[in-house]
Amino acid sequence: MSKLSLAAIAFVVALSGVDSAQSADPRGACKADYDKFCAGIAPGGGIVACLNGKRDQLSATCKAALDSRKKK
Repeated sequence: MSKLSLAAIAFVVALSGVDSAQSADPRGACKADYDKFCAGIAPGGGIVACLNGKRDQLSATCKAALDSRKKK
């Protein structure tokens, strides 16, 4: 498994606390968006900041996951 794959998995696990009422699959809420916009960023390197910077291009599911993360 590549380092990038491990980074993506770590990111998805970090989002696993998202309320399931907002997303059918909270652990993968932003995986596609991460792969598309922020794949070169490793955990601890600003993934959430990257996603927030691309907010207007993110899926609704990912936006909801990011919003619920801010509330915690």
